[in-house]
Amino acid sequence: RFADVILPAASFAECDGTFTNGERRIQRVRKAIPALCGQENWLTICQIAQRMGYPMSYGHPSDIMDEIASLAPMFAGVKFDRLDDGGLQWPIPSLDHPGTETLHAESFSCGLGRFNAVQHKYPAEQTDAEYPLILTTGRRREHYNCGSMTRRSKGIMWVWPEEAIEISPADARELGIEDGETVVVSSRRGSVKTKARVTDKSSRGMAFMSFHYQDVLTNLLTNAALDPQAKTPEYKACAVKIEKIKA
Repeated sequence: RFADVILPAASFAECDGTFTNGERRIQRVRKAIPALCGQENWLTICQIAQRMGYPMSYGHPSDIMDEIASLAPMFAGVKFDRLDDGGLQWPIPSLDHPGTETLHAESFSCGLGRFNAVQHKYPAEQTDAEYPLILTTGRRREHYNCGSMTRRSKGIMWVWPEEAIEISPADARELGIEDGETVVVSSRRGSVKTKARVTDKSSRGMAFMSFHYQDVLTNLLTNAALDPQAKTPEYKACAVKIEKIKA
């Protein structure tokens, strides 16, 4: 029932190291408790490398940061003891450099940006009399991707415990659907049951669902038609219909 090898894993609260956020800020992380699995993740990676024949060995995560600084010029000025006062934003080319708060302040490092005009193309699937609504999908604030982690949290599930299709008040009136009513949502590929959520957040003709819940497999409805430019499937736009469940 298990894999041949099971690796121990420690959470962020059980490890020393750094996080780098979206504004390029490198910040120190200090473990709150010892790793429950017995060791931190960097030690596990070292042991895997050693068993594969590479002598990877460090005394502390700060040694790893020192090696990164020695090899990558943009991190040359990074040391753990420099990250205590709010961290530093890369590039940090030397130990006396304060970090780079604004990137590309005078010009872009790779030259001027280029703008290209493109012609708008409609989604591969359009609405019709049978499937009159456009469904778009996305995430809920409270959940993450398929929800396999966030649905384990009692607090998160208390805030948003189940899936719902969000539709506009105008569409709800036209379809005779009440807020909280269970409905069937169908596309040309499949159907799911979920509750209706009547909200002004949805424009007329548009509906929204997330893909966090295993009992409502939203992606059974979506369209895998490939966009010729982006080379990605058109999961964010497909034609659907919403039907009341007959008594």
